[in-house]
Amino acid sequence: MDCLAAGPLEPKEFGLFMSFGTPMVSEKEIRREWFVVDAAGQVLGRLATRVARLLSGKNHPHYVPHLDTGDFVIVTNAEKVVLTGRKLEQKIYRRHSGYPGGLKSVQAAELAAKAPERMVEEAVRGMLPKSKLGRRQLKKLKVYRGAAHPHEAQKPRPLTLPARRAAHTA
Repeated sequence: MDCLAAGPLEPKEFGLFMSFGTPMVSEKEIRREWFVVDAAGQVLGRLATRVARLLSGKNHPHYVPHLDTGDFVIVTNAEKVVLTGRKLEQKIYRRHSGYPGGLKSVQAAELAAKAPERMVEEAVRGMLPKSKLGRRQLKKLKVYRGAAHPHEAQKPRPLTLPARRAAHTA
C-alpha cells in the first residue's frame, strides 16, 4: 500500500493499460487493396476459390471471421473461363422468383453464351458465407466479360493464378 500513497501510478508498475490478449483489428484499420484477375483459360471452380479467399480476407494476417477484411477483386475475360468434363452440357443453374411455380433453370452452356459474368459470380457466391457478411463481401467482386474494366483509377494489382494443367492421359 505504500506505492498507492506515494503518488500517481506508473502504467508499467501494476500492469495497467497493458493488453494481454490477441490484438484485434477494427473496421477503421482495414486497408483494402484492388486485384485484377484474368480468367482466360482458368477452371471456374479453382478460380472461384482463389477469388473467394481474397474477398473474405483469409490471405491477411489480421483476418477475423466476423469482419469484412477482404480486398476488392476484378475478374476479366469471364467469357473465356473453362468448365471441365461435361459440365457445360450437364450443369444446371437454378433460381426462384419466390412465386409458386417460379423456378427458372438454365444450362451452363446457355448461361456461358448469354451472361458468363453470372457464372463466375454464382461460383464465388457459393464459396462465401450465407449471411449479411457474405453479401457485403460479394459486393467487392467486379466481373467483366472482356478484358476491359472501368477501375483503372483504383490502380489494381494483377494477380497471376497458376496456369491450367493439361488433362492427364494414361
